[in-house]
Amino acid sequence: MREWLTMAMRSSIASRATRVALMVGTVLVIINQGDALYRGDWTFALMVKVALTYCVPYAVSTYASVSALRDQTRGHARG
Repeated sequence: MREWLTMAMRSSIASRATRVALMVGTVLVIINQGDALYRGDWTFALMVKVALTYCVPYAVSTYASVSALRDQTRGHARG
């Protein structure tokens, strides 16, 4: 677990995950909460949903990047 977290905190992985989260999260916010935001229904619950909407693509991108890096590292160790 420590190895995974160390890889996940690499600047290249965090930077990529942030870019993905901003792009994908924005699209998802527009799709899922756009109408409420447009109406001005800026409730605390809505803001929590918006924040979580950005967290999901960040987590997915981080998981995919770390998994690919670990697979690549293991492949080189065997080969």
